[in-house]
Amino acid sequence: MKLFLLTLLLIATSVVKAQSVTQSSPVYQLRIYEIFEKNKDLFHERFRDHAMRIMKKYNFKIMSIYESKSDKKTEFVYFLEWPDQNTMKKAWDAFKADKEWIEIKKQYTEKYGDVIGNIEDRVLTKVDYSPK
Repeated sequence: MKLFLLTLLLIATSVVKAQSVTQSSPVYQLRIYEIFEKNKDLFHERFRDHAMRIMKKYNFKIMSIYESKSDKKTEFVYFLEWPDQNTMKKAWDAFKADKEWIEIKKQYTEKYGDVIGNIEDRVLTKVDYSPK
């Protein structure tokens, strides 16, 4: 019986330790925006000059930014790193509610129409065998 309880305690400790390692690991986010050729430059201007500046207020850590073009569409892709999912959610909620950002989006839409189409959002968790 003592051996059973000791084994159970060891397993429980390992599970808690594994969970704390997982929770303290960074979370990565991949954002993919469909952008339109006719106002692509306007999208880049808005993101570069406004969105990134406002995102910085909410501790967004943008790791890299790309553009991808196929026969069918042009996409704007960026990669973020977050300490955890809760931090990510709070930062996005704050950014989306930011009065300045809301006004900038409104002005751009009124003046130029939609500058983005479909948005894909993927939260990525690194696997244990990923290269460092």
